Amino acid sequence: MSRTPAPGVVTDTARLFRDAADGDRGALWRLAEPGRQLDSNVIRLAPEAGVAGHVEPDLDVLVCVVGGSGWLETAGGSQELAPGAVVWLPHGVRRSLAAGPDGLCYLTVHRRRPGLTIASAPAEHGGGEAACLLQLVCPGCGNLAQESGARFCSRCGEELPPR
Repeated sequence: MSRTPAPGVVTDTARLFRDAADGDRGALWRLAEPGRQLDSNVIRLAPEAGVAGHVEPDLDVLVCVVGGSGWLETAGGSQELAPGAVVWLPHGVRRSLAAGPDGLCYLTVHRRRPGLTIASAPAEHGGGEAACLLQLVCPGCGNLAQESGARFCSRCGEELPPR
């Protein structure tokens, strides 16, 4: 039986920024509640440090500046960042961040990435051709049998093609 997580305050970004020691860098906090659909971090960059240009291919990211200052660089140009700025970074867009003289502290929020899965390598990477699964497709309803030795469709009961 799964329980619905309880809503509530998970961190205080102003306190995190204020109480961080001068040498504290990287993730000051991470959302770790079980059953969540989001990931979130509070990141602190050193003065004049940056996050190199990159593209996030799959996830939109929301950034909220909570301390310090800096700049966001995209193909559209440079935008100044200050506490309170909320930035939307759509997936597929190249971006970089640069901290100002006092560093930059920001909260990120994005959809949680699914766990790692094991998959077959595509043919162009030496994995060979995909296995033919036609003998597992029900001629009546199109359902794909989950067991390789199945003789009947688990959805409609029709006999599967012979092997």
